[in-house]
Amino acid sequence: MSDLFIGVKPVEERHRIDAGRLEDFLKSRVEGFRGPLLVEQFKGGQSNPTYRVTAGGKRYALRKKPPGKLLPSAHAVDREFKVIRALHQTGFPVAKPYVLCEDDAVIGTSFYLMDCIEGRVLWDPALPGLPKQERSAIWDELNRVIALLHSIDYKSVGLQDFGKAGSYIERQVGRWTKQYVASETEKIEAMDNLIAWLPKNIPATDETTVVHGDYRLDNTVFHPTEPRLLAVLDWELSTLGDPLADFSYHCMSWHIPSTMFRGLGGLPHAELGIPTEGEYVERYFKRTGRKRVEPSVWDYYMAYNMFRLAAICQGIAKRIVDGTASSEHAREAGARARPLGELGWAQVEKILKRS
Repeated sequence: MSDLFIGVKPVEERHRIDAGRLEDFLKSRVEGFRGPLLVEQFKGGQSNPTYRVTAGGKRYALRKKPPGKLLPSAHAVDREFKVIRALHQTGFPVAKPYVLCEDDAVIGTSFYLMDCIEGRVLWDPALPGLPKQERSAIWDELNRVIALLHSIDYKSVGLQDFGKAGSYIERQVGRWTKQYVASETEKIEAMDNLIAWLPKNIPATDETTVVHGDYRLDNTVFHPTEPRLLAVLDWELSTLGDPLADFSYHCMSWHIPSTMFRGLGGLPHAELGIPTEGEYVERYFKRTGRKRVEPSVWDYYMAYNMFRLAAICQGIAKRIVDGTASSEHAREAGARARPLGELGWAQVEKILKRS
């Protein structure tokens, strides 16, 4: 399955760019850049088309907005560039950014250029084919890196205007409700239930850090042979927000059955060398010095994140209808909105049974 998403392919017709204009622009803005260019499209990615640009014996990665009518605030490559540039200066594992272009006349939409990080993109969180010890080390490294992100002083790296401090969940529920309604293609009762329940039951946690927004195994690049994370990818959803909302999103894998969307639910974790959710959460709290939250609060975070992911998937489904989906595998992703919404409402039902 991963072969469908890993590596490059010839650029799809609808995502073709003018290589000559791109070369002229990059020669004038990136020190040492020289052509000719070879432009290929990465197979993965549902939102912003991503390209591998080979020039002068060096490989770069280019992320651009897709063509066509876009939802408000979506596909924000300018924000991706800003956060990557700030975090790169701290030594956090991200690709080195070079230039942002917001002039649509160059290749049709806004884009930015960064280093292309060579390594492993691992798609299945069960890490099949790897030895038990390496599985353990990879999951520990994922934990270390998200704890590191949530420990960075966003003001000290110039990201104080990257979002609003406080009321993160409230704003996110509102945002994704609007995005979901704008993308709705069918009625999903569980999503309607979540839209009504979530804003009335927000937990009283309000810490602010940089949050990635989509931190998961397949949005990272690992060293080719070592369990070392070289770069965190896809910062489109990053902002200032609640670190526990970000971390709990990352932990959704334990709540999703292994038969559904590459989840970890129901797998023999100890046998595989993968930590249980409880063990993984404990490591994060130890690394960050944060206090562990009550079970009902954690369940709220899970419900919120499943709602949010379902809304993202619904956006992909709508882009299929509109013809702007950037991946040939978008249909599969779009179909996840209903089951994810139902999983989210099941989390709420757990809370209601406790009360």
